[in-house]
Amino acid sequence: MREVLLDTLFDSLKMLPFLFGAYLLLEYMEHRASDKLRQMLERSGSGVAVGALLGCLPQCGFSVAAANLYAGRLITAGTLVAVFVSTSDEALPVLLAHPDRWNVILPLLACKVVLAVAAGLAVDALGRRRAADPRTETEHIHELCTDCGCDEHSGILRPALWHTGHIFVFVGVVMLLLNMGIHYLGQQRISAFLLTNSPLQPVLAALLGFIPNCAVSVALTELYLAGGISFGSAVAGLSTGAGLGLMVLWRANRDPRGNLRIMAATFVAGSLAGVLLQLLM
Repeated sequence: MREVLLDTLFDSLKMLPFLFGAYLLLEYMEHRASDKLRQMLERSGSGVAVGALLGCLPQCGFSVAAANLYAGRLITAGTLVAVFVSTSDEALPVLLAHPDRWNVILPLLACKVVLAVAAGLAVDALGRRRAADPRTETEHIHELCTDCGCDEHSGILRPALWHTGHIFVFVGVVMLLLNMGIHYLGQQRISAFLLTNSPLQPVLAALLGFIPNCAVSVALTELYLAGGISFGSAVAGLSTGAGLGLMVLWRANRDPRGNLRIMAATFVAGSLAGVLLQLLM
């Protein structure tokens, strides 16, 4: 139990700088940024590609930041999906710890980046057909502060700290429950769930990847290295494994249907790519 508590604390603390940075940017955008800068962030055509590249960095810090930026409508849904798909949480450090398997790092990251860009562009293309009034999206930044007790004279630091602490506590509690479940479940049962050599394995891996915990990305990577799952299943599971970003999205974004659409787009992209790679390889 002590190990579970320590893992939860360390995982939460690693997320904290990204969480605070995202809220600080949101507060700055609300209080001080010009309309021109807002429009540039909201409509940047390069957002999807940049998001896909940033998501490749180890751990889930950028998925956490992207979830908050999307909740404030500073990035598009496609950019968020691109970040989620390219995020691999702890997979890269695990792979780097196995020098004899460094040859799989570049193909894995390349597959995820290409998939992330394709999925993000598709989501934005579909989203433009049902785009809302731009004024509504700009006002959404202000709506994030309706429950923090701060006003226009509070500056940007106080509300950013309030939101960061609020989300930090929520995520910490949920992570503790998830860590306890994964600890008592064990990697062998996870492997059995993934149906070794089954054509459905990438789909099941993609479902497993939705669990917002770094232990899942570690388990998927170790199972792949041990031959328990295919390369396609590893891509599928790590493409939906956005870590704490998904949890923060549901806590920060007040649009359940939009959240479900983002999850559905991430799942479809990951599972289809995984199945295709499994068939080809």
